[in-house]
Amino acid sequence: MGRIELYDDRVYLMISKYLKPIAEVDAAREDHLTFLAEIEAKGLAVTAGRQDPPVGGIVVLDVDSADEAHQVMAGDPYVARGLAAYTATGWVPTRGLLAGYERVRRTV
Repeated sequence: MGRIELYDDRVYLMISKYLKPIAEVDAAREDHLTFLAEIEAKGLAVTAGRQDPPVGGIVVLDVDSADEAHQVMAGDPYVARGLAAYTATGWVPTRGLLAGYERVRRTV
């Protein structure tokens, strides 16, 4: 498949910062993990994980824009419950396992 535009393999790093104590965040963790599984099944989440130390997390999204990335993450229980806030950073992987990443987003 040829490139349509220069950055068509861009993904968005959604970097969260916890806004509440970790005990409150952990009380919502199962709901958060269910949300991640749902967006992964739709082909929106490439990978995700908690930062170490646990001050937030990172979700790599396969979306078209920072606005769309924020719209997706607005459904995260952490966001809905005021437990975390995300920033969006566009990123084009050029080295390592994600180098040459091809979009796999599914239409639902």
